[in-house]
Amino acid sequence: MRIALFTETFLPKVDGIVTRLKHTVEHLQRLGHQVCVFCPEGGLTEYKGAQVYGVSGFPLPLYPELKLALPRPSIREAVEGFEPDLIHVVNPAVLGLAGIYYSKSLEIPLVASYHTHLPKYLEHYGLGMLEGVLWELLKAMHNQARLNLCTSTAMQQALTEHDIERVQVWQRGVDTELFRPELRSREMRDRLSRGEPDAPLLLYIGRLSAEKEIDRIRPVLEAIPEARLALVGDGPYREELEKYFEGTPAHFVGYLEGEDLGAAYASADAFVFPSRTETLGLVLLEAMAAGCPVIAANAGGIPDIVTDGVNGFMFDPMDDASAIAATQRLLAMRAERELLRQNARVEAERWGWAAATKQLQQFYAEVLAVELPLAA
Repeated sequence: MRIALFTETFLPKVDGIVTRLKHTVEHLQRLGHQVCVFCPEGGLTEYKGAQVYGVSGFPLPLYPELKLALPRPSIREAVEGFEPDLIHVVNPAVLGLAGIYYSKSLEIPLVASYHTHLPKYLEHYGLGMLEGVLWELLKAMHNQARLNLCTSTAMQQALTEHDIERVQVWQRGVDTELFRPELRSREMRDRLSRGEPDAPLLLYIGRLSAEKEIDRIRPVLEAIPEARLALVGDGPYREELEKYFEGTPAHFVGYLEGEDLGAAYASADAFVFPSRTETLGLVLLEAMAAGCPVIAANAGGIPDIVTDGVNGFMFDPMDDASAIAATQRLLAMRAERELLRQNARVEAERWGWAAATKQLQQFYAEVLAVELPLAA
C-alpha cells in the first residue's frame, strides 16, 4: 500500500502523537508499505525510508510549539506524484483539510484519526464557549472519512455521542525495548532529585501546557514534604509553572531523550499524571514499561491503561484530596511496590508497536477492500 499521511505535528516536535507516528511510519515501512508524511516544515525530507513533505507555516499564537501549515496548490502536485492508495489524516485541523480535500477531488479513500481531545482543551485557554462549535467542525471533517480511529474506548464513546461515524479503536503501543526497568539507577535519581536520591521521587514527563493541569501536583507535593518532584519536558506553560512551583522541591529538568528518558521513568517511585483531557496518555504506558507505578486521574482514556491497585492508582480528577491519598498510599507500600512495578511492566508488554501497526494495516486493508498476504 502507498499511504499519504497528513499530520498537524511531526518531528522535530516531541509529544505523544509524534511518538506514535514515528513508530507507525517505521513499522509500516518494515511491512513493505510506502509512506509519505505531509506535515509542518521541520527540516526533514525523509524518515526511516518514508518521504517527508514539509509545508511552511507559522506558530500557533496560543501554542507556539505548534505550527499552522496552510494548504497550498503544490501539495496537490506532491500527492499526485506519490500516487497514494489511501490518505490518512491525523487530527484534521488546518493542513488536514488539504488531505480531506484531495481525498475527495482525487477519489482516494480517506481514513482519519483522533488523538487530541481538542474540545476539552478549550476551557484551559478561556475558550470553553466554543466547544459546541468545535464538535460540529470535527464532525464535518471526520464524517468525510470511510473510517475514524481513536486511541481508547472512552474516546470512541465521546466521538460516537457527538455523531462522528464509523469509529474504531486503534490499539495503544509502547517501545518496550527502550523503556525497561533495568535502566533504574541511583545516578538518575540523584539527578532528578537534585542530590537527594533517598527521598521519595515523583515524576511527570510530557508537555508543560495548561491542559495537562500540572499545577494540580503542587498540593500533593505540599502534603508529602519529604517527596521530590521532577518535571521532564518543555512547553508554553513552563515559565508560569516555574513561578507556581517556586519554593517547592520541584525540579524542571527539560527534555530528555533515549536511555536518559528511559532511566528517568525507571528511577522514579511514582509517575503522577493529573490531566483530564487525555485520549490515551502514551507517557503512562512508557512509565509502566519502565516499571514505574502510575498515579493518574480517572478520566479520558486512562482507565483503559491503569487498573487501580494493580499497576498504579487512579484518583478523582476533581478532588485534590483524592490525588494526595493515592500518592501517599503508593509511597507507603514499600514491600508491595515491587509487585506494582512488575504488574505495570506486564501490562505494557501487551502493547508493542508492531502489533498496533499490524492492526492499522488491517484497518487500511478493510477500507481498500484488499486481502493482506498471509506473511504480513
